[in-house]
Amino acid sequence: MNITCHESDSSLVLIVDDDRFTRMQLRGMMEQEGYTVVEASDGEEGLAVYMSLHPDIVLLDALMPIMDGFTCCSQLRSLPQGDRTPVLIITSLDDRESVNQAFEAGATDYVTKPVHWAVLRQRMRRLLQASRATEELRQQNQQQRLMGAMLERIRQSLNLEEILSTTANEVRQFLQTDRVIIYRFNPDWSGIVEVESVDERWTAILGQTILDPCFASSYVEPYKHGRIRATEDIHNAGLKQCYIDLVSQLQVKANLVVPILQNRAEGQELKTEEGESGSSQPLPLSTDNTELWGLLIAHHCSQPRQWQAWEIDFLSALATQVAIAIQQSELYQQVQRLNTNLEHQVQERTSQLQQALKFEAMLKRITDKVRDSLDESHILQTAVQELAQVLAVKYCDTALYDINGATSTVCYEYTLSMPSSEGSEIQMASNPAIYSQLLQGKYLQFCKLGPNPIQPNSGQFSVLACPIFDNQGVLGDLWLLNDREYIFNDLEIRLLQQVANQCAIAIRQARLYQASLTQVEELEKLNQLKDDFLSTVSHELRTPVSNMKMAIQMLEVLMEKKDDWCENHIINQNPENHPAYRYFTLLNDECDREMNLINDLLHLQQLNAGAHPLEKTTIRLQDWIPHIIEPFEQRTQKYKQILQVDIPEELPILVSDPFSLARILTELLTNACKYTPPEEKITIAVRAKSEILQICVTNSGIEIPTNEISRIFDKFYRIPSHDPWKHGGTGLGLALVQKMVAYLGGVIKVQSTSENTCFLVELPIA
Repeated sequence: MNITCHESDSSLVLIVDDDRFTRMQLRGMMEQEGYTVVEASDGEEGLAVYMSLHPDIVLLDALMPIMDGFTCCSQLRSLPQGDRTPVLIITSLDDRESVNQAFEAGATDYVTKPVHWAVLRQRMRRLLQASRATEELRQQNQQQRLMGAMLERIRQSLNLEEILSTTANEVRQFLQTDRVIIYRFNPDWSGIVEVESVDERWTAILGQTILDPCFASSYVEPYKHGRIRATEDIHNAGLKQCYIDLVSQLQVKANLVVPILQNRAEGQELKTEEGESGSSQPLPLSTDNTELWGLLIAHHCSQPRQWQAWEIDFLSALATQVAIAIQQSELYQQVQRLNTNLEHQVQERTSQLQQALKFEAMLKRITDKVRDSLDESHILQTAVQELAQVLAVKYCDTALYDINGATSTVCYEYTLSMPSSEGSEIQMASNPAIYSQLLQGKYLQFCKLGPNPIQPNSGQFSVLACPIFDNQGVLGDLWLLNDREYIFNDLEIRLLQQVANQCAIAIRQARLYQASLTQVEELEKLNQLKDDFLSTVSHELRTPVSNMKMAIQMLEVLMEKKDDWCENHIINQNPENHPAYRYFTLLNDECDREMNLINDLLHLQQLNAGAHPLEKTTIRLQDWIPHIIEPFEQRTQKYKQILQVDIPEELPILVSDPFSLARILTELLTNACKYTPPEEKITIAVRAKSEILQICVTNSGIEIPTNEISRIFDKFYRIPSHDPWKHGGTGLGLALVQKMVAYLGGVIKVQSTSENTCFLVELPIA
């Protein structure tokens, strides 16, 4: 094997040919073109050289002993990254079969002997350009993939060690270098190898602390300002001896060092400076906001290495992502510490809230119980028991005051060990210091060293007393007793005050309820007396009025028989003009009105008392309603009103009380005739809707004022100025209708708009 190297940056060409003269010719031509050349005399040697040096292009003779060019090409393609290297087969065969065999073996192109130098030169240049372009594209894709993978890991994981370890392994494989480390600085500018990915041939340095004696004085500021150093050969780069000695201990021949900076200002651009090896180095603009956290370093240990620009750019961009991941992790750790502190605070607050919730639940139980009850004794007993059990006190009681007598009586108490004081009456004058504050609505807490009014013989205790009062005055008090050393806290004091407030509300409510019961009983007695009076008076009035009606009828018979009634010719023609006739008519109408009033009162009384009998039967409204409205046909004709009936042929059978239903329709039609002006319509319509039957009585030309609608069903109420015929009435008709509809299980509604008034009765069909 023979290797020739030139200083210029050139591609490495592997010539594999068994003919020495051909190799010499090819090498001479390649060197003239500026290529670096390596030779092999047969296929096996060519594969060995390829695996050792990884040339940029292979010139391969097709016909050789031991291993021909076709076999060598095929095996070369199966080697790692062998598919990336262009292979140009040189053959003396120009037949179609040989060309096909060359391409099947994996050749990129071929030339025939004798070699035409111009053709070979152009084909090699084209193949190398295509190979470089393909390699650059592959590297770009790989860079993007690695960068994207790291970004994805940063987004999805907060495990910094896992992110950085995986990243270091992938970068080492991608750059095909021997070691990749992430080095973190200590405050004294020594540092530790936090992350390492290293080939098994080289010494691992993970976790080692490394101190570069020259770093603090010579390199901190440049790196802090974004310096990137690419060293091809540490022994020939003009470095300080202290640095050479350090990296030599780590077996390093070449390295690429990129700073990991945090808090880098946004929008800064990269600048370049001349590196130690003479290559251009990208440098960020200086900023006062940067912190040098550490270094991202690629070590090449096997031999010196020329670092490509894309490798420098890639590692620089990767260092930025590493800085983001580190900062994210530190923020996460900071958040974790804050969360720990917060959890501690939350635990303390939770304990307080649990106590508050416990008290609140107890207060709710007391509130619910005392408000559900209108029994004063039950209210106080519940409050005392709940307070004693929840607060775990030795003793709890409640007392009610007699302000006029200046006494306090213990009504209820709760204790497990102390003597009972229930029922004791305490003179307020015997403890003026205590009761003067309680009567002012103030609570007090004290330690009982001497006798106290509640438990004079029980020893020494801590006492909390709170008045039960509202805006009307003090009603009583609540007392809590506990061990002498115990101090009631603010939460317990507020709880006792809230319970006392609820007790005050409940006591006032219970007393108001008792007073209301007394009033209700009195009202019921008065109502019963009224009903009895109405019933008695109605019955008593009916008899004389009936007699009056009979006498009027007899008078009418006698008047018709008298001859002198008709002796005047004018009177014979117009008997209604005679004064006696007018008086008779007035007497008859007023008697009818009184009879109707008495009957309506009795009917209403029966409905209110539930004594009105219901005799339900089946009613076919199509046939039944015409008989009801027949008397109103002549009445509407007399007053020039229009009566219309709208009843479908198909209606369900109604099961109801025909007497009550007839009375309802009669009253509604009477009411409509009374208030409908001439030439206006009165309509009765029936509709079936689901399980409901609707009967609507409508009259036009009249509209009830909105403020009057709510009163039309009141007893003895008549709408003012809406009776064009001056019929008058008892004022009980609509009240009676409403009661009878409700008695039949239905409802009645009123709608009055646009000069139309409709009374809608809805009754259950069954």
